[in-house]
Amino acid sequence: MPAAADALDWLTRRCDGELGRARQLVDDLKSSPPAEALDVLRRWNDVAIAMANASSVSSLMAEVHPQQPVREAAEAAMQRVDAYSTDLGLDRDLFDIISGVSRDGLDAAATRVLDHALRDFRRSGVDRDEGVRARLKELAEQELLTGQEFGRNIREDVRTISVTPEQLDGMPQDWLDAHPVGEDGQATVTSDYPDSVPVRTFATDRTTREAMAKASLNVGWPANDAVLQRLFALRAEHASILGYGSWADFDAEVKMIGQGSAIKEFIDRITELSGDSAERDKAVLLTRKQQDIPDATDVISPDVQYYSEVVRREQHSVDGQLVRTYLDFGRVRQGLLDVTGRLFGLSWRPAEDAAVWDKDVTAYDVLRDGARIGRIYLDLHPREGKYKHAAQFDMVRGVRGAQLPEGVLVCNFNRGLMEHDEVVTLFHEFGHLIHHVLAGDQQWVGFSGVATEWDFVEAPSQMLEEWAWDADVLATFATNAAGETIPADLVHRMREADDFGKGFQARTQMFYAALSLDFHTARHEDLTARVEQLQSDYSVFPYLPDTHMHTAFGHLDGYSSGYYTYMWSLVIAKDMFSAFDRRDLFAPAAAQRYRDRVLVPGGSRDAAVLVSNFLGRAYTFDAYAAWLAE
Repeated sequence: MPAAADALDWLTRRCDGELGRARQLVDDLKSSPPAEALDVLRRWNDVAIAMANASSVSSLMAEVHPQQPVREAAEAAMQRVDAYSTDLGLDRDLFDIISGVSRDGLDAAATRVLDHALRDFRRSGVDRDEGVRARLKELAEQELLTGQEFGRNIREDVRTISVTPEQLDGMPQDWLDAHPVGEDGQATVTSDYPDSVPVRTFATDRTTREAMAKASLNVGWPANDAVLQRLFALRAEHASILGYGSWADFDAEVKMIGQGSAIKEFIDRITELSGDSAERDKAVLLTRKQQDIPDATDVISPDVQYYSEVVRREQHSVDGQLVRTYLDFGRVRQGLLDVTGRLFGLSWRPAEDAAVWDKDVTAYDVLRDGARIGRIYLDLHPREGKYKHAAQFDMVRGVRGAQLPEGVLVCNFNRGLMEHDEVVTLFHEFGHLIHHVLAGDQQWVGFSGVATEWDFVEAPSQMLEEWAWDADVLATFATNAAGETIPADLVHRMREADDFGKGFQARTQMFYAALSLDFHTARHEDLTARVEQLQSDYSVFPYLPDTHMHTAFGHLDGYSSGYYTYMWSLVIAKDMFSAFDRRDLFAPAAAQRYRDRVLVPGGSRDAAVLVSNFLGRAYTFDAYAAWLAE
């Protein structure tokens, strides 16, 4: 990637160049289809490679580039790529060529490519009449534009609160040093994660926490309320035209869960399993809150993180501010590379020739047995106009003999000391990056990287979180300014303290999952009122008045009706982790088997098969239920 000054020109040439190559490949395929079935699929694979190259870079740059004109150009490029992708899915001549491929002589991988291609053509509506196909094309274009508007409103709507020094009592000193008081006698705090999470965790002043909670929960309001209404309506019409009862039914068809109705069943099952634990731990929070506010009758949003931290400190002897002193960002980042390298047999070499889009971005070549197998980019600190959450983005999808995988980790962490929850998040997101690179040696681009069913993609990342909780693992990088290693007994207490609240956290996740499902199965004139009702039905914590969390809930775009996938994946992750020896998380046998049977295959097999190949049996709820009941 070139220097920032040339980025706009490079982006246009890169995306439009790959898009032009895809068009030429399609024209050639249609004008002179190969006689051999395998040759047809190979040509189709070349088209998919070009489309992936164009879409990966445009979707990344739209979220991370520091220059607004480049972000806008990337969004425009995404629109061109998406429009042509829609055209391909509705191209009857192209469909006739692919559907005419004989299965005779194809191996299992090529047969899977063919099956997926035909499935995707059908789901695009290629077999409908011309008028219906034209409407489906319009809908796809509008869905992309509306989703982009939704995400842009979240990125650009940074809320602030102004508070006096007294209102920041309880905050860590390094955080206070980074937020000096202005001439007006107040400090400014933003809704971005490095500001909002510590305030909601440590600030003793309840009015400050409440102001911060409302600022965070109102990002995107009111603009995104209308945007979401449009997005849900577009998706509902799209699914209906294709003969599905709802968008959830359409979306679930290609996931492990299979049917939209099964999502509600899963949500209700987790809600029931977590009920006792959730109510028990909420009662602990309320009892502790009543020591400060004797007439308190409930625990609401501004209280949850704060009193959870208080309970962990007072009842489990875990002081989050003490823990932070062992988690310097630079040492954590290097420790992450060392841990994952040891675990998966990888090494990381600084990529001195890599051109990056911001001075904070670092790049590494990934080596396995001395051979370069890919490249990663780490973009880990917040800046204006950047994606506000944490995620892994593709730069290049690996294809054997053609191109090595490149992936990007995008987060928003402090530059100094980190919360342990941030360390867990870093390990989680790096799990996606590892998956992308290790699964990048594929013949067929559709199976490259994190290409499994979407309700499985979080499982490998949730697995890697376990290493961020292990005393021996943390001891390899968690040291304070005096060089002292984080004590093992503190880590054990941290793990015990983390178990506190897992029931009500599960219920909160089910609230989010129910919201994403409900908004895609029914129409509501007042989305905020429906949020309040769903929170009452699923979460053990009440709705915070005058907030509109759905307008900042970015997963409503990318995950649409499928937010349940986080918990679905966690169930599988807990089962897979049961195959590891908790006394030695670096034991090579389990780690290598997991790497080779779950990560390396990418999407070349169904997720259930990958898990079965690793565990030697089908996955179950048993490990998750046991963990929840501990």
